[in-house]
Amino acid sequence: MFVPLHDGVPLRFMRAPYVTYGLVGTCMGLFLLMWLRESDSDQIAVAAGFGLIPSVLFGTAQLPTDLLQAPVWLTLFSNILLHASFAHLGGNMLFLWVFGDNVEDAMGHLRFLLFFFVCGLAGSLTHALMNPGSDQPLIGASGAISGVIASYLMLYPRVRIWGLAFNWIPLHITALYALSGWILFQFVSAILDPQGHVGWWAHLGGLGAGAALTPIFIHRGVTLFGRPARK
Repeated sequence: MFVPLHDGVPLRFMRAPYVTYGLVGTCMGLFLLMWLRESDSDQIAVAAGFGLIPSVLFGTAQLPTDLLQAPVWLTLFSNILLHASFAHLGGNMLFLWVFGDNVEDAMGHLRFLLFFFVCGLAGSLTHALMNPGSDQPLIGASGAISGVIASYLMLYPRVRIWGLAFNWIPLHITALYALSGWILFQFVSAILDPQGHVGWWAHLGGLGAGAALTPIFIHRGVTLFGRPARK
């Protein structure tokens, strides 16, 4: 696995990536609220009520009526902002912090915010369709961030990124190799462990959406793979 630390790509179109900052702050704030709950059962209840449960989404199961819960359709989005552990939160926020600012810069604030949640929605739906009978709640921004990763790779494949391989070996490597390796790992994991504890299919759904939407969402002056995005 590759953990990104820094890319050094300057912003071109905006002063600061306020949406990226806001998303990171929101995810961290909601996690702290969950973590400060009195018991593990309270935290599980929040995950069940606001996470995406495929069997509930498709109507083959129901949550207890006395459980505080979001409307089923809303869990397609609310699950994106919740995280299960400090490691889960930290990993996702690190990827979003390193790559989100430049993707937001290439798209603009509002379009990036829409892009983020559409990629998250694609990830949620892909996970649900691949695990329709699952009773386990899906939470985490990984699907949305996978879309950001796909976009960054299309925008800056030649940028060299500082990061850690296998969480401890320092590397200075191009985004093409680092992120292509990360994407390959998602595909292999989804095939080998389709019903595991990690939402691999949510990652792949987000990746696909990010790749498809990037040419539509970026500014006209932004290039893809070194070529004009559109005329």
